[in-house]
Amino acid sequence: MLSSNRSDDTSPWYQMIVEENVPCIKLTGSYTLAALDQELRKVSTKLTRFAAQSDLHWDLTGIQQMDHAGAVLIWRAWGMHRPAYLSIRPEQERLFAHLEKVHPAPKPVRRDILWPILTLGRRYFLFWDHLIGIITLSGQVLLNVFYLIKHPNQIPLREISANLFRTGAQALSITALVGFLIGIVLSYLSSEQLHTYGADVFIVNILGMSIIRELGPMLAAILVAGRSGSSMTAQLGVMRVTEELDALTVMGIPHSLRLVLPKIIGLGIAMPLVVLWTSAIAMLGGILAADLQIGLNYQYSLSSLPDAVPVANLWIGMGKGVVCGMVIALIACHFGLRIKPNTESLGEGTTNSVVTSITAVILIDAIFAIIFSNVGLKIAG
Repeated sequence: MLSSNRSDDTSPWYQMIVEENVPCIKLTGSYTLAALDQELRKVSTKLTRFAAQSDLHWDLTGIQQMDHAGAVLIWRAWGMHRPAYLSIRPEQERLFAHLEKVHPAPKPVRRDILWPILTLGRRYFLFWDHLIGIITLSGQVLLNVFYLIKHPNQIPLREISANLFRTGAQALSITALVGFLIGIVLSYLSSEQLHTYGADVFIVNILGMSIIRELGPMLAAILVAGRSGSSMTAQLGVMRVTEELDALTVMGIPHSLRLVLPKIIGLGIAMPLVVLWTSAIAMLGGILAADLQIGLNYQYSLSSLPDAVPVANLWIGMGKGVVCGMVIALIACHFGLRIKPNTESLGEGTTNSVVTSITAVILIDAIFAIIFSNVGLKIAG
């Protein structure tokens, strides 16, 4: 029956033979986790090399015992699909049939020449899909506002106050800390340069204009987008996973009226106050740093600040806060309502919400800079 044997390729777990002029590998011994033990990696590497031979016959009938670990070892050596020539016993067939369902063979990846264009097209349509969704949600919220004007007794005051507390009062500590540190850093960097040219007094102008007009609103908006925006998205996403949104729909309660609108109003009210708070703390940090670094008296800084920074810059900064707050809440609710009932979609939706919100904040800041380019920039001497 056997025409020849290869004694150089034998092992307690396999034996290479030639049967009727056909190369064949006959697996022997016990393919269990306890039996393989330290030889697991060595046997796996050897079987993978044998599996590279497409014309090789595999005979598994000589295996004495085989558990799930041994079956997975052989299955991975085969490259997650059965070889062309295979002899197995019925109990082994059940093991590999189960592995075929759990670990299907990977499909060959075919790289299309036009894949950059296809990827760009998918991103383009995805962008428009989200944009249309946000516009639709905005229109629905606007209709709810008109409805509440006619029915003021149905205004969700408790939801609005709860969101105002979570997004405003609870964000004061982190925004104060970051604003104070940014004010110190900006003051130290600017004072060193101004002191070189003997222009120490202009540190008040630089701090006032940069913090009140730009850095204060931007810092507050980015921190709120990462803190409160992600919280809103995750809250709505969990409600989707636990089917609470479906329950509200069954009860006839619109999502936009009870969930979206209170968040937009609450964050729209809280954001300008947070911007004012962040700018004030950042200015305080900058003035203290200037006093320590170049000896600029803090009383002089506070008294010269109104002349150095026109009050229009403060209104521009607070206006940015209102717009950014409402946009952050709208984007967070949009992505939260689109989350699918699984944990992977929850994490992905929260990440996309934060990234989109921060991008929108920067875009809003650029639009404000263009529109109000000639407002509040004439600094009195």
